[in-house]
Amino acid sequence: MITRTTHLEKPPKIRKDLLKYFYPNDSLIIFDIGSCEGEDSYRYARLFPNATIYAFEPLSGNFGRIESLIRDKNLGNRIHAFPYALSNHSGKARFHISSGAPPGKDTSDWDYGNKSSSLYPPGKTREVHKWLEFNESIEVDTLRLQQFCAEQAINHIDFIHMDVQGAELDVLKGAGDLIDNISMIWMEVHSVPLYADQPLKDEVEGFMAAHHFSMIKDTVDDIAGDQLYVKNTLGKRPLISRLRALLDS
Repeated sequence: MITRTTHLEKPPKIRKDLLKYFYPNDSLIIFDIGSCEGEDSYRYARLFPNATIYAFEPLSGNFGRIESLIRDKNLGNRIHAFPYALSNHSGKARFHISSGAPPGKDTSDWDYGNKSSSLYPPGKTREVHKWLEFNESIEVDTLRLQQFCAEQAINHIDFIHMDVQGAELDVLKGAGDLIDNISMIWMEVHSVPLYADQPLKDEVEGFMAAHHFSMIKDTVDDIAGDQLYVKNTLGKRPLISRLRALLDS
């Protein structure tokens, strides 16, 4: 059975890929966009103990869990949480809240339904995940990535982990010129419109290629998955350095 504790202690899915480009002791700038309950922020904090991590989550219930995790793990000086939905504009927007659980699943320690909320209204989500419900929408604060980084005096981002349920391309468009100073991006990509009018795989791949990113991992199937992109100017470390980093981490 999945529990929050066992899930939390898993290493990042792309640990080996990250260690081809970064040392564990690098002072990285990492953005966790669509952080949900903060699990991935915590994992990256463990993998890169000198990293500064910015987590974004607009849902108040999820955001409270991120804050609790930061307090429980004593990571307040390393993980900084913000209650915004990053997008291609700053202001207000409707946010469609997901809920529900697959039949027969124990929800006492695991919230199945809180991970699919989106700035986009549901599309084929109900066909693919019949148990998933969208019974509520709220108004949330949105912010452009470029504006946030300007306000925080951040001029580059080493790595972005992004899962915003169809709004990934909007977030990247909101980066403006900062897109040239992002080194690596791991994000969810959809082959079918799980959310109404969302950008799909071909459009995302075209945007990334136009901004000089190369795809180095692709788990997208006929519905959805994740893709890992690296800026073309980011070189791999020598093999011996990578092996030492893997052994030390």
